[in-house]
Amino acid sequence: MTESSTGLILRTHPLTDTSLIVHWLTPDFGRLATVAKGARRAKSPFLGKLDLFYRADFSFNRSRRSDLHTLREVSLRETHNPLRQDLRRLRLAAYAAAFIEQATETGTPLPAVFDLMNGFVDCLCRQEPAPQTVFAFELKLLHELGLKPDLGKTRLTPGGRQIARALLQNDWPACSRLKPAPAQTAELAQFLHGFLIFHLGHLPKGRTAALKGD
Repeated sequence: MTESSTGLILRTHPLTDTSLIVHWLTPDFGRLATVAKGARRAKSPFLGKLDLFYRADFSFNRSRRSDLHTLREVSLRETHNPLRQDLRRLRLAAYAAAFIEQATETGTPLPAVFDLMNGFVDCLCRQEPAPQTVFAFELKLLHELGLKPDLGKTRLTPGGRQIARALLQNDWPACSRLKPAPAQTAELAQFLHGFLIFHLGHLPKGRTAALKGD
């Protein structure tokens, strides 16, 4: 059965010398994996269309025997080129993808998570990366997962709680304009570090690298 969706590529890796596995985040089907047969060949119709954090319309044949489906067609919508020009931006996007992969199940519709990730990636392409951008993503995703911290019952300082509430409630441009003090940045980093470990079992891969300033 052929199905179609819009998706954001979270991860790719080779399957054979000529084929590629592509992991998508979609609003309709949640996370799903497709095999792009022949995608690594020089004359493949997929050439130039399958890379990290590309957003595309695509169709696939659903497998009846496994969770690996067959990719049929891809029509690019956005390549998010600034991510490939700045390692810091790429680190943040990779961390967000790892968080989503760790915290969600495959095959479950995730329209709000899809919109959140798209907004985050678009923000990374437009704004200078900063720790509060990471914190905003973490808080917003925790909210969508039903794990939002009760900020009124935390040990955060009043200033830390105020920043956290603003990051949770504001849109991406407003979050990027916030200027938390260094002490507030350190406080939120430590608080969310412990909160994520408690609720997820371990930190999503890449958090330390995402919070580095270099």
